[in-house]
Amino acid sequence: MPLPGGLWWLLCCRRGFTLLHRDYGDGELSGDGDEDEDEETFELRTPSPAGGGRGPLDVTLTQPVRSGPVSDRLQSWEETRSLIPEKGPSEDDPDVVVKGWLYREPRGGGARPWLPPRRAWFVLTRDSLDQFSSSGKGARRLGSLVLTSLCSVTGPERRPKETGLWSVTVSGRKHSVRLCSPRQAEAERWGVALREVIASKAPLETPTQLLLRDIQESCGDPEAVALIYRRNPILRHTSGALYAPLLPLPYGVSAPGPGYAPLREEAVRLFLALQALEGARRPGPLMQGVLQTCRDLPALRDELFLQLAKQTSGPAGPPGPPATQDPAALRYWQLLTCMSCTFRPGGPVRGHLLGHLERTEQALPDSELAEYARFIRKALGRTRGRELVPSLAEISALSRRQELLCTVHCPGAGACPVAIDSHTTAGDVARELVGRLGLTRSRNAFALYEQRGAQERALAGGTLVADVLTRFENLAAEEAGLEDPPDSSWRLCLRLHGPLHPEGLSPDGHELPFLFEQAHALLLRGRPALPDDTLRAQAALRLRSLHRDFSPRAPLPRLDRLLPTPAPPREDPPRPVPRPPRSAALLAGAIWSPGLAKRRAERARRGGAGRPAGSVAREGGGGAGTAAAVLGGWKRLRGMGRAEAMAAYLALAAQCPGFGAARYDVLELSTEPGGGAPQKLCLGLGAKAMSLSRPGETQPVHSVSYGRVAACQLMGPHTLALRVGESQLLLQSPQVEEIMQLVNAYLANPSPERPSSSPPPCQDLPDTSPPSQHPGLDEPQGQSGCLGQLQD
Repeated sequence: MPLPGGLWWLLCCRRGFTLLHRDYGDGELSGDGDEDEDEETFELRTPSPAGGGRGPLDVTLTQPVRSGPVSDRLQSWEETRSLIPEKGPSEDDPDVVVKGWLYREPRGGGARPWLPPRRAWFVLTRDSLDQFSSSGKGARRLGSLVLTSLCSVTGPERRPKETGLWSVTVSGRKHSVRLCSPRQAEAERWGVALREVIASKAPLETPTQLLLRDIQESCGDPEAVALIYRRNPILRHTSGALYAPLLPLPYGVSAPGPGYAPLREEAVRLFLALQALEGARRPGPLMQGVLQTCRDLPALRDELFLQLAKQTSGPAGPPGPPATQDPAALRYWQLLTCMSCTFRPGGPVRGHLLGHLERTEQALPDSELAEYARFIRKALGRTRGRELVPSLAEISALSRRQELLCTVHCPGAGACPVAIDSHTTAGDVARELVGRLGLTRSRNAFALYEQRGAQERALAGGTLVADVLTRFENLAAEEAGLEDPPDSSWRLCLRLHGPLHPEGLSPDGHELPFLFEQAHALLLRGRPALPDDTLRAQAALRLRSLHRDFSPRAPLPRLDRLLPTPAPPREDPPRPVPRPPRSAALLAGAIWSPGLAKRRAERARRGGAGRPAGSVAREGGGGAGTAAAVLGGWKRLRGMGRAEAMAAYLALAAQCPGFGAARYDVLELSTEPGGGAPQKLCLGLGAKAMSLSRPGETQPVHSVSYGRVAACQLMGPHTLALRVGESQLLLQSPQVEEIMQLVNAYLANPSPERPSSSPPPCQDLPDTSPPSQHPGLDEPQGQSGCLGQLQD
């Protein structure tokens, strides 16, 4: 007998029937054309009572006649009904949206491209897409596709190598229909109409969603919840395969990136991966692969949360006693822990998951599963989303519900281990280290950086340290396969972030050696470029702080550890030399001799000896003269204390406006309508001013002192707005948060030397002008008076 709408669900939940869920469809029915009929079936059975009783109740689902509008909530069985009459197309049907002659690709045409497309009359209504042999009233129906909210449309796209036609593909659960037209405008018209019809359909709900709603409504009655779990195997752990996703996923939507199947197929593959976890010898890489799939395909995150809740549920909801002692069953809880620290579930799924965790804690209060449930509930309240999936080290720590140890390198203090979790930010680590080193009351600002060799980048305060460690792990794996891997690896370090304040540093604290070591590291990288006499003075102070007074027996470090590495000499491009005539070439070969070559080399050597000593030190790596000058300065510092030498070193570094300056590649956006395309510029942030220059040029395009900057704020995810007087400057860069943090640090600097009117030249930027353009370095002030004492 016919089963009225909704009665099957009442029978299932109220009278004890069991729903064997296989799949839900879009009701695709075919006519007598080249497509096969594929209908959906549901089976309702009652549990057999002990000692006999009522037998199975057979229910036949019939196809109801189309009458009236579609209900607001479509049940799964309603999607299997036929909305297409057997007779031909009606010419005056008010539900017709668009109709016309199109070409259709034969079924299996993708695998058989030699089959030509067939011409058919297509009619699109509010409920279906129909194909007919002709446009007449008695035309034969070739096929139909009932449209639901899960159908998808792709295209139009042209395939010149196959048919040369513009095609629009409509995907259903079991098959797809490809509409082809020689005109692009017609294909676009059909694509827009199909998308509008699909968007107007009521959202389809799966049986699993209806069960979740019943569990949520019965959460106050544990017996009712346990009854729902016992009578619906789809909610409990199973060792069999899953034939369809638990949530409604669109049909035929191709996943982004190579190697991924459509979403519905990927959901089934995820469940197979979960079952493979039980016997995996190394579950870490498999878990990371599952997490990476959910990161690449966000639509599968709630699906995986539900699959994990299913596999961690017992006959009555909470896991049974055998699951608490099975190591394989813990793999699901470990993956659920990693998921909760990486992604945020949606509203209905989140509510069901929290209820499942609470029921597990109540049923097994002293078990290890209850510990996992408490850990997951806390993680769900703190997770805000991740850029990268957890690293293998983090997955191993989360599987044991432990914190992860990371190493941060601090200048002058060595490597400091810091315990972090999946929610620890770079700002949290920086504050913890600042407190450990006793730098809480310092005027200087500090931040966490990622560094490898001369490359370094400040981390924004809200950056998750776990994501940074994952990126380090990925880079190390990529570089391991290179023929010439880099010598050093990426690491975290704490360093000065903003202007340097060398005044009032305690000689007994950690701040003075911290800043001293960082300043020396920047000096060795040539940031900023200093005059030769200043470099020699700092090298002498470095020797004094390391080895006390001069002694001939003291071990002397190499000169490249005291002075910056010389830049390679610039070679002029070779000029084309005209080929001499044959007679001239013979004459040149006749008079050429080794003695002439020696005389020319000696003349070139004498010409190079006439350059200033500073140029030799900078371009040729120093030499005997530079080493003698450094040792002479060290001898004249006899009696100076170690802390005094480090303070003098910092004072010399602070005199250079370019010390600690940073450079960023940005795009300058025009604030006027029709102002043109964005232009690539280089933003330099110095101690006193900021400037914009073109890539490869030393002269700035704009130079603004911080005293003229009124505000610095974010205008978008990658856009920074600087208000200078009455004008506004818009800059675009992926590092806008770091730029804003550094600009605000300079704006908060209460230095009285900051000019308020005329902007300074580009001397505040490192490596943008020769040392002769830094007049402030030639006349030292304050503690840098030792420079004159060190000069020869």
